[in-house]
Amino acid sequence: MAIEAQEIENLIRASFPEARITITDLAGDGNHYAAEVVDESFRGQNRVQQQRAVYAALKGKMDGAQGELHALALTTRVPD
Repeated sequence: MAIEAQEIENLIRASFPEARITITDLAGDGNHYAAEVVDESFRGQNRVQQQRAVYAALKGKMDGAQGELHALALTTRVPD
């Protein structure tokens, strides 16, 4: 089952309400996305910590073979 870009953004926004979030459907199939999340809360965290926080916000949508979201190329950073 495919997932909509807006649902991904909504899940991330629930944990990062002030973030600048860009979601791109890479293959047009609703399964392969890229996300950029820019948020002040990442300041002082390394890249792994930032990405773990975003993956946690997805609430299991990527878990296992039955996950709704097959692939997510994730970029995280603090605002300039």
